[in-house]
Amino acid sequence: MARQQRLILFLATFGGVGRLPGMPGTWGSLAALPLWWVLHHLGFWGYGLAWLAMLALSLWAAGEAWNILGASDHPTIVLDEVMGLLTALAWVPLKWPWVIWGFVLFRAFDIIKPFPLKSLEQLPGGFGVVMDDVAAGAAARAVLAVLMAVKGGG
Repeated sequence: MARQQRLILFLATFGGVGRLPGMPGTWGSLAALPLWWVLHHLGFWGYGLAWLAMLALSLWAAGEAWNILGASDHPTIVLDEVMGLLTALAWVPLKWPWVIWGFVLFRAFDIIKPFPLKSLEQLPGGFGVVMDDVAAGAAARAVLAVLMAVKGGG
């Protein structure tokens, strides 16, 4: 395997986390928490810019990994879960109950994939791999925003 392919798979599997047995999507989401914590400390604009950069990298790496692995959404590709979690926890305060709720809501939306999230998997290349998870993260973030408004979570 060429060096570039190894780098692509390293990125797409989030440093190999996607190769952990049993539940790679959950492992990928859990592994994203330290990255979220770092990005959180960049502030509003820093988080947003870092998120956009990560999205571009994820779309590219997931599409390239798809070509290498020969599967549209190979289970070892977990960079999409990382993006989903970063979306679900965007600008969430550093209060662990909200982080846990965001994680649980994201995983639920990602696993269940209610309409129209499921249809996003049909997008070509890396878009089909990543955007359903970003949408699941956005749905989780919307529910979390409502919960935080009701409970006064800021």
